[in-house]
Amino acid sequence: MRLDDIDRRIVARLLEDGRASYAQIGDRVGLSAPAVKRRVDRLRADGVITGFAAVVDPAAVGWTTEAFIEIFCTGATSPEEIHSSVRGHPEVVAAYTISGDASALVHVRARDIQHLEQALERLRREDNITATKTSIVLSRLIGHPFDAPSGRPDPAGTASVTGQ
Repeated sequence: MRLDDIDRRIVARLLEDGRASYAQIGDRVGLSAPAVKRRVDRLRADGVITGFAAVVDPAAVGWTTEAFIEIFCTGATSPEEIHSSVRGHPEVVAAYTISGDASALVHVRARDIQHLEQALERLRREDNITATKTSIVLSRLIGHPFDAPSGRPDPAGTASVTGQ
């Protein structure tokens, strides 16, 4: 779908403040509240806006340790197989296939180092994972803590757009 300038401005405003009313957005983009609602509904139907969520600081709910784990798999493991191996781990907040030596990069959150170690050991027990390399996050320099472990707010790591 092609977004016009007004659509982009609506999306930008929702990313800035997902709780902004249609009237407030309309004031910013030069449309009436009903016109903004129609556009937001279309953006949702077209998959541009994929959901609505609250953004919660993971540390506020006890998930204070963050790491990125390079996963090395046996042979030519498909992305679907990697997904199957990591999706059941509640600490995994995102997983990516990547270029380079590793098969995938997994972003995890845990309560503390002991919990991270337990999660890492569970990942290593997956049949198709042969090795891992872990980098623990010391501090976040750029970015937002939009991701939280499964079963907690915002498991997909999406930007926040709160319902109207």
